[in-house]
Amino acid sequence: MKDLFTALALILVIEGALYALFPDGMKRVIAVALDIPAVTLRRAGLVSAMVGVMLVWLLRG
Repeated sequence: MKDLFTALALILVIEGALYALFPDGMKRVIAVALDIPAVTLRRAGLVSAMVGVMLVWLLRG
């Protein structure tokens, strides 16, 4: 459980840093994402999640 909260905290740190350092760039990223079809975003999210699971599995054994 501690690892889960650590991972969530790291996500918040990275996302917060991106918005703090590059607010205009993040606005552009969001604007681009609004133009991408939902099915494409869904597929990208699934691929990203699968890669993340594989990395955790490989790194944590």
